[in-house]
Amino acid sequence: MTALVLFHNTYRCTGPHGDSAADLVLLHGWGLHSIVWDDIMPGLLQHFRVTVIDLPGMGQSPLPAGDYTLDYLALHVGVILPPQCHLMGWSLGGLVALKLASDRPQQVLSLTMVASTPKFVADGDWPGVAAHLFDRFMEVFDEDTEGTLIRFLALNCKDASSVREDVRKLKDILYFCGLPAPRALRGGLAVLRDSDLREELAALSLPRLMLFGEHDNIVPVATADMLASQHEVRVLADVSHVPFISRPEPFLVALQQGWRELGIVRELP
Repeated sequence: MTALVLFHNTYRCTGPHGDSAADLVLLHGWGLHSIVWDDIMPGLLQHFRVTVIDLPGMGQSPLPAGDYTLDYLALHVGVILPPQCHLMGWSLGGLVALKLASDRPQQVLSLTMVASTPKFVADGDWPGVAAHLFDRFMEVFDEDTEGTLIRFLALNCKDASSVREDVRKLKDILYFCGLPAPRALRGGLAVLRDSDLREELAALSLPRLMLFGEHDNIVPVATADMLASQHEVRVLADVSHVPFISRPEPFLVALQQGWRELGIVRELP
């Protein structure tokens, strides 16, 4: 057991499964915290007992000692996981969820990645963000931590039909718990830049659902085409990198359709 335990909270299933519901664990993205899930939480609680976790140094979580790497994130999140659970991660949280699913195949029952990818940086024919963009964010980070964070959040929303409202919502969520620790932000950017879990994703045998935004500027929709032959994939129209913020109801429909297709959930009575 690690000395510092991350902030987490568990909510009882409100649907017909009640206390016998399966566990779903939610992992948020870079710079934010678990409140990002609030708009879709009622729909998730119809099927699952839901645990939300704030990543180290973000939201209400402490920042344990150690190098801020993907292994570090998986270690500290893994302390909190139920004995068996489904995982859903958004963006950076999707990478952490994928790492956990790869490392703990007996514990993780299914993997859902939202606006996430096993490799965020473009490489050959692999679509992604140019590496120099992450490098640029990291270069200016020490000069203007808050401004860099806000610019990255704006990139999350760029080209969505609801871009102004999405940016406002993300800023409200960001400041609700105060700014994340600079070491967590800097380390999280490095994880996004340096991680490549394509082989780990291909090797998974558990059910996998991947949801993408049509206008995402961080995880290009072309990624969906690369993965569609091996994974259950859904692309949501008119949204960018935060589909569950932009259009929570259509997002829930696509999510639950994918889960039903994979046998993760069934129609409610």
